[in-house]
Amino acid sequence: MSEHPEIIVIGSLNADLVQNVDRLPKAGETIVGGHLETFSGGKGANQAVAAGRMGARVSMIGQLGNDSLASLLLTSLRSAGVDTDSVGKADVSTGAAVILVLPDGENVIVISPGANATVTPALATERLGILREGSYLLSQLEIPIESVQASLAAAKARNATTILDPAPARALPTDLLRNVDFLTPNETETLTLLGQPSLSMDVDSDIELAAKEILALGPRAAVLKLGARGCMIATEQGSVRVPGFKVSAVDTTAAGDVFNGAFATALAEGQAVPDAARFANAAAALSVTRPGAQNSVPSRPQVERFMSEAAA
Repeated sequence: MSEHPEIIVIGSLNADLVQNVDRLPKAGETIVGGHLETFSGGKGANQAVAAGRMGARVSMIGQLGNDSLASLLLTSLRSAGVDTDSVGKADVSTGAAVILVLPDGENVIVISPGANATVTPALATERLGILREGSYLLSQLEIPIESVQASLAAAKARNATTILDPAPARALPTDLLRNVDFLTPNETETLTLLGQPSLSMDVDSDIELAAKEILALGPRAAVLKLGARGCMIATEQGSVRVPGFKVSAVDTTAAGDVFNGAFATALAEGQAVPDAARFANAAAALSVTRPGAQNSVPSRPQVERFMSEAAA
């Protein structure tokens, strides 16, 4: 393994139950979909697997249930080189997500928290004993918000770098955001955080303004994920737009998670923020060309080859 600082991911572990559909059903309607497939998922676990496949030293903190789905998720994490010693078990069901994938690759998701809801602030703080100065903490919002808040505060107290993917979308308290070094919302999450659902993000000037407004909420840096359009980074020093990569999307599930895992890895390696974002854009772009969540995460050599070919 490489010698750059360790990445600790605290968050959700879900079994993803995925069906392809031609369209979404209306209220009271039954439609026929494709074959039901079960994948390893959960935003936390997805990001840990992404960081592992990018070559990071990564540990996962979370909770699984007492059912057969737990072993599926553990196997997926370990196959990506993720340390699972801090993944515990609760006497409830493993978290799950039902995902309907539309023909253009977009999706809708319904989550059952299950064991993820048992990640209490006390449990989170205790397991964060593995966090060392100089480490990176990567978190999301599929465990209780109080536990996310406690984790971020504990990480900053230990001089760790914190990255928060504010998904699923919700408003967040200022005292939580002040403990975030890098906040990485997508467009929906950006509008939710700003409380402006009708805000336009069609042109660069609109996106830059939104990034600056996110920055004003408290994080040290705002990294707005824009899908195929790349991302916009805002810090006190200014803003920079990092273009995306053009691909044919099959399934956008976990693209944001792949971005975060790759972004954290590149930062931990000492890459400059725009370079880390470009690397993350490439990893996310490759992931949408494949179905599933963790199944879609590319390897480090695949991302580097993709970037080389795009630059040629």
